[in-house]
Amino acid sequence: MNIEPKKVWVVGHKNPDTDSICAAISYAYLKNQLGERQYVPKRAGAVSEETRYVLDYFKVEDPELITDVGAQLKDISIRKTAGISSQISLKKAWETMKKLDVVTLPVTNRLGKLEGVIVTKDIATSYMDVYDNRVLSKARTQYKNIAETLDGNIIAGNEHAYFIRGKVVVGASDPAYLSEYIEADDMVILGPQKEAQIRALESNASCIIVGRGFEVDPEVVQMANKKDCIIITTPYDTFSIARLINQSMPIKEFMTREHLVTFDIDDYVDDVKETMSKIRHRDFPILDENGNYLGMVSRRNLMSMQKKQIILVDHNEKSQAVDNINEAEILEIIDHHRIGSLETISPVYFRNQPLGCTSTIIYQMFGEKNIEIPQHIAGLLLSAILSDTLMFRSPTCTQLDILAAEALAKIAKVDIETHAKNMFKAGSDFKNKTTEEIFYSDFKIFHTDEFDFGVAQISAMSREELDKVAEKLRPFLKEVLGEKRIDMVYVMLTDILEESSKVIFEGHDAGRILADAFEREENENGILLEGIISRKKQLIPTLMNAMAEKV
Repeated sequence: MNIEPKKVWVVGHKNPDTDSICAAISYAYLKNQLGERQYVPKRAGAVSEETRYVLDYFKVEDPELITDVGAQLKDISIRKTAGISSQISLKKAWETMKKLDVVTLPVTNRLGKLEGVIVTKDIATSYMDVYDNRVLSKARTQYKNIAETLDGNIIAGNEHAYFIRGKVVVGASDPAYLSEYIEADDMVILGPQKEAQIRALESNASCIIVGRGFEVDPEVVQMANKKDCIIITTPYDTFSIARLINQSMPIKEFMTREHLVTFDIDDYVDDVKETMSKIRHRDFPILDENGNYLGMVSRRNLMSMQKKQIILVDHNEKSQAVDNINEAEILEIIDHHRIGSLETISPVYFRNQPLGCTSTIIYQMFGEKNIEIPQHIAGLLLSAILSDTLMFRSPTCTQLDILAAEALAKIAKVDIETHAKNMFKAGSDFKNKTTEEIFYSDFKIFHTDEFDFGVAQISAMSREELDKVAEKLRPFLKEVLGEKRIDMVYVMLTDILEESSKVIFEGHDAGRILADAFEREENENGILLEGIISRKKQLIPTLMNAMAEKV
């Protein structure tokens, strides 16, 4: 199977916010305009209502969801062994195996569905087993298979017919006695004697095999055609014919049909390796999403694995990245957060700037590459900046963010204040959301030397809306601690207009650490932090300092 040139995935963090998704779409667009490779935007989580509003407003499709970037069977060069029919002979199957240098052949039907597999052991077993003289008819062997196995020619009768009744008889006795042991529908191996051939036809044999390449009298051929009897001539002698003839049986009688071990093309290589380690097969069939046969995979094929190629935007923390990020090849990182825990095997292009939004960096890159920004991309970049800076209220916002937003608004043909309010209004509509959906709409996990903690941020246009959300979230936080295996969890309930955040929490010492960090009174119902609206710049650094002092 020839692997197409790899597409590069551009993806943000888990539980993506508007910047994460808009940056992925916009940066993939920029890279595609440069014509280097093919870049595809992806998302690592559900689309929030705020982001949904933005994508719908600018008529942009959702990026495809990915949750794992581990290597899959689609990332390796699998062996495209063609499927064979269950009707072919054992001999032909064996010859095919030798020609292809394989020990396993997939058996498929006309629609490409896998019916079974046959391996060299199956063929060897068929040669060693002792069969009675009716085995060929029991196997419903096609006369065409018999002729091919014997390197013979069919000179009378229908080659596509099947031997379905009778036994195989060697006509070695006096022709006068043949009729005593030849029954109707038998297959008879004969020499050149015309009399014996006629006796076999008179006994209603279904097939006559004439060895040593002897010619058959035209009268016999004519008689055979009238009786629908097959005549096969072969260069082999009687002994060789008797030895080879069982190899003409169809492989359907010997192939494995049940308990087949197959893999899907989307299966992850680690899972495939684990299964292979438990099963002593050499080759395994691969199926597509519709269950059609695609090819074969062996342990050796797994060595040709090509890692997925990834560009990360809006994060550089392993805990925030899609699963199995260590198995992917990271090509670039574009981010505006602190440098985190992510490590790469080889050097990568890493652009990290202290700006309010990743999309501001991407806006700069459009200018640096002299690539024109289309209206819909301008709209996405603008929306991301407004979201991340809370319409320029966040302390992370810089003059560059503001200038970029103003320039993008002109291209996108929208009013900044109106568009921002509509975005935030859409994002704070919690009526139809579950508690889990609200919490995980923007949640990140952070690590210190001693603690693992998570912080969710939920923004709205009024404190009243946020208080209702807080009541729903409080009992849920204990579940988060267990599910995410973290020590503490905090939720920033940010009032955009009032530029403040009420923080609720769960976990041992979570309230004490928060109160000490911001020099507030501890309150189990939450702590109000005036002027604190940035998780990245205001909350996280202060919390981490407090945790370090506690240790």
